[in-house]
Amino acid sequence: MVQPVEWWPRGVVDGESMRRQAPAGRFLAEGPLADLVEHFWTVRWDRGGLPPVTRETLPHPSVHLVIEAGRSGLAGVHTGRFIRTLEGRGRVLGVKFRPGCFHPYWGRSVRELTDRVLPLTAVFGAEGAALEAAVLACPEDREAASAAEAFLLARLPRSDAKAQRARTIVARILEDRELTQVEAVAREAGMSLRSLQRLFQEYVGVSPKWVIQRYRLHDAMERLESGQPVDLPGLALALGFFDQAHFIKAFRTLLGRTPGVYARLPEG
Repeated sequence: MVQPVEWWPRGVVDGESMRRQAPAGRFLAEGPLADLVEHFWTVRWDRGGLPPVTRETLPHPSVHLVIEAGRSGLAGVHTGRFIRTLEGRGRVLGVKFRPGCFHPYWGRSVRELTDRVLPLTAVFGAEGAALEAAVLACPEDREAASAAEAFLLARLPRSDAKAQRARTIVARILEDRELTQVEAVAREAGMSLRSLQRLFQEYVGVSPKWVIQRYRLHDAMERLESGQPVDLPGLALALGFFDQAHFIKAFRTLLGRTPGVYARLPEG
């Protein structure tokens, strides 16, 4: 049975306001599935009589299995900003796989999934449609997450040492803010630069440079949302950018606004 867990949003645009609200549902897998799945997530909304609301995220290097009436699918790593408008009434259950750890289920290069959403039947055949029906029939979020957990456990793939190695390296990039260069990641992992890049393309779906920059931009978002004065040139260098101009360009390209404008976002 999945276990509920407190959630700290990371990569959510204007996430600081969300941290002051009741968190969305998050559940942890138990047993062998915990090595492959980071968590199950649920979102419900009811905008009856209210205008639509737009949510934005800068996604993580993870594959997601998403179950929603009429919109279920398998989503590869999304390299841009993800924007979703919520209107009417709805609910979603998602399975966030650990970086590198959907490969054992997929059996092919995860790069094939990057920036794509495939129907569940593309991976699980007719059983994918049955999974959607079973999850949507569950009235409670925890029950729905447990149904997805049981489905994945029944199809648990063989252990894959490369998947776990990719997962470990990505976790180090997330944890160590001083890892801002691909060469440093390769040295710490005891791999050649070429071997590291091949591992990431096959198992994560994006390059190690992309993962470094994405996590450092998550760091920047949190710093800018803190309400504290930020030294932008110093922040750019600390995050591994060549200079402030490169940092601003990367930030604006992905988030559609400069760091200075982002820091003044109104509270949600």
